[in-house]
Parts: sequence; C-alpha cells; structure tokens
Amino acid sequence: MSSLNFIGGEKGGVGKSVTARLLAQYFIDRNRPFTGFDTDRSHNSFTRFYQGFASPVVVDSYEALDTVVNGFEGNPEHSVIVDLAAQTLAPLSKWIKESDLLPLFRELGVPVNFWHVLDDGRDSTDLLGTLVDTFGDKPNYIVVQNYGRGSDFALLLGSQSLSKAMLAGAKVIALPRLHEASMRKIDAQNTSFWKAANDRESPSALGLLERQRVKSWLATTYAAFDTLPL
Repeated sequence: MSSLNFIGGEKGGVGKSVTARLLAQYFIDRNRPFTGFDTDRSHNSFTRFYQGFASPVVVDSYEALDTVVNGFEGNPEHSVIVDLAAQTLAPLSKWIKESDLLPLFRELGVPVNFWHVLDDGRDSTDLLGTLVDTFGDKPNYIVVQNYGRGSDFALLLGSQSLSKAMLAGAKVIALPRLHEASMRKIDAQNTSFWKAANDRESPSALGLLERQRVKSWLATTYAAFDTLPL
C-alpha cells in the first residue's frame, strides 16, 4: 500500500519539517519505499536531513507539482511525502482541483493524506478549519498536536475547526516533545533521527541518555503513525 502525504499547517514554525522527517524515518525503518519533496525554498530542511530521499519542488508551478505524483504510475508501491512551506494552500489547492487529483487517486486506491501540524495557538486551529473547507471530505486529514510547539491544546479540542475535521473522518495524533537540547544537537549536525539514536562513535554523537530519549521519542511517534492510513 502506498500513500500521498502533504505535510502542512500553513503557519510557519509549527514543526512541519520535523513531522516530514519523522515520517521519512518511519518509512525507512519499516522498509517502505518513498520519495520526498521539499517546497520550502528558504530552508530546504527536509532535503538537507534526508539527502537521497527528498528533492526540492516549486509549489507554484504545475509542471513541478506534477512530478510529485507522476511516479505513482511506474512505482505504485512508493509513497510520497511533500513537506509544505507556510502559506502554500492556495496554489496547492488550485493545482489539486484543476487536475482533478482526488477522484483520480481514489480510483487508483492511493490514500491522499493532508497532515495539519499545529502549535497550541488560535491561528493553527483556525487554519485547520480552512483546510477542511477547501477539500471537504474527499481526502484524509491527520491532525498533529505538536507538543514540541505547545503544551495546552484545549483551544483545538473545543473548536469548530476540529469538529468539522472529525466529521470528515480526521485522525488526531499527538507528536511528543523531544528534549530541546537534543533536538538542537541533531539539527546542528544535519543528521537523520536514526543516526541520532544509534551513533556512538562520531565526535557529534549524542550521549547515552540522549540517545535513549530519541529512541523513546521515535517509538512513541511510530506507535501513533501505525494507526494512520499510510
């Protein structure tokens, strides 16, 4: 089974790229082939951390976006991860609607997943409602409460936005927080999460308990991912 995964949230700094990196590592650790695309022209963090798996793509070009899905014909077992930059919903939705992508992928039997990564602010919650209003009940919605970017999601849980998403069949998961110092070290070395959890030899290797915290963080995240239509 393959899937098409758009990792978004519209808002900057909510953890979209970290979520894309986690999903990439999940597929790698589960021996599931995938291709990644990075739409953030200012940071390209997905491409930087997972070289060989992800490449840049321009979200406001139909020709570029077509490359995201063209591979499903030749490699139907490959999944796709698209790390969306902030404020890309408008050009993306135009391409999806004018290409009639959602009915086509339903015929192909490939789930289309819109991941909405949130902090605990009102903007993130309101933008979830905008996403559901844009696509209705046609795709799958995965609502990600990122505890690395917030601690109290009561605003989301009591919102009309989440109610609309749940009526459309949304899945809600929690992304646990990784200790801030460990995440900074991983990011500074441009390393994969697998290497962060397992490297003992290099000068940049994390300490014993830091590696254990990364392993525990990945295990908890993977357990949540196991419940999703991936």
